[in-house]
Amino acid sequence: MTKADPVATARELVVERFPQARQAWLAGSVVLGLATETSDLDIPVLLDAVEVHRETLRYRGWPVELFVHTEASIHQFLALDLARRRPSLARMISTGVPLVSGTAGDGVRRECAAVLAAGPGFLDAVGLAYARYTLTDQLDDLAGGAAPPVRDAIAFDVWRGSAELLLACAGRWTGTGKWLVREVQALDEDDGSDYANRLHDGLHEALDGRPDALTVVADEILQQAGGRLGDGFYLNAPPLQRAES
Repeated sequence: MTKADPVATARELVVERFPQARQAWLAGSVVLGLATETSDLDIPVLLDAVEVHRETLRYRGWPVELFVHTEASIHQFLALDLARRRPSLARMISTGVPLVSGTAGDGVRRECAAVLAAGPGFLDAVGLAYARYTLTDQLDDLAGGAAPPVRDAIAFDVWRGSAELLLACAGRWTGTGKWLVREVQALDEDDGSDYANRLHDGLHEALDGRPDALTVVADEILQQAGGRLGDGFYLNAPPLQRAES
């Protein structure tokens, strides 16, 4: 079954569901030229007043994800995304196709574009040490040998931890799933490196019981952060919350 044009469909949905929307944007894979057969329509919506929420539905044959916000909630979510180093909302709004005519929402879009371009900055010393320690521990587990189900889970953690540390060392955004891969690919494109393919190939070899290639690339990334960190690692616990009497 051929789906209707995504932009026209998204615009029709916004008019139907949110006639008072100041602006809305069609974002995600269908806009970036990365759509697959199962891609959905990601639509952040900006209103003056609304119960902020996320909603999943189907419309005109398309799966749809709605992200319904006020300007205040967008600012709040931008801060949350910055803290976790994943620019989900900033990317959707700044790269999305506007669906409502007029200039309302242009300021929010510019702010999101600035956040996306600036990146999350570099990890502080504590965050970097913890990332090094975690990946070091995972590599020790990978080298120790385990039954295939456990080994495969460890190999995936090494792949993910290596990709996240690589991006952190470059002061770049990270992501989950496909977006983690895309962020590493973007770094490769900018730097002329080949980490995305090397991590991919290393993971597949590790899942086949051959962890050497994945270990090599993980150690190369660790060297950018100061190398493996095991003995001597020290981390203070966060302050305990005192119970109210």
